[in-house]
Amino acid sequence: MKVRTPRTVLEAEAIQDELRSLLDLTDPGPRDPSRVAGVDVAYEGDRLAAAVAVLDGTTLEVVEEVTVGGRVTFDYVPGLLAFREIPALLEALDRLTVTPELIVCDGYGLAHPRRFGLACHLGVLTGLPTIGVGKTTFVGTYPDPAPERGSWTDLTLDGDVVGRVLRTQRGVKPVFVSVGHRVDLDTACHNVLNLTPRYRLPETTRVSDRLSRRALIENCRSVLIGSDQRKKMG
Repeated sequence: MKVRTPRTVLEAEAIQDELRSLLDLTDPGPRDPSRVAGVDVAYEGDRLAAAVAVLDGTTLEVVEEVTVGGRVTFDYVPGLLAFREIPALLEALDRLTVTPELIVCDGYGLAHPRRFGLACHLGVLTGLPTIGVGKTTFVGTYPDPAPERGSWTDLTLDGDVVGRVLRTQRGVKPVFVSVGHRVDLDTACHNVLNLTPRYRLPETTRVSDRLSRRALIENCRSVLIGSDQRKKMG
């Protein structure tokens, strides 16, 4: 599906409303997928670097990594972050030689003011199962889960369950899991626990975060070198 870049907030919200009707919230999704992708985007001024890291679902070893550099094409607006990140992420995903069975976003799916966060948006555009795993809560209320690993409570918004507050390691802060597309909440949380054997955040998120930051530094360095060379030539 072709990505659409809005010119205004109203256009962006209209696109979200249109694409939200295409969400598949009935498919249980892949349980114990063999290939899982993490996606992340790093920023420096108006420059960005998008990263996709595909991990083996059993060993959590990196199978493939792709990065894409670019410039921001949409201002930051809470609830519309996807429009800043989607173009570069789609390009990075297109460059993969393997197809992931699940995409894990560092952000939100249904746990979003318009029930259409980055995980939903990316899932609809790619057709792939997606989930969001947030470090903090964006919307909704919840009671704290018990301290044991695997404990969880419902994240609710306006009386609806939009995600789960999941404890991935005993005694550490929980993460906020919400479905994006073609995955149910039980399967999402099962897979998140498999992706967090040692740390609070999924390995997919940890690897893609490091990858995007490193790519951004290298991209900015190459821009500076190119600028210096042009000055010398001038």
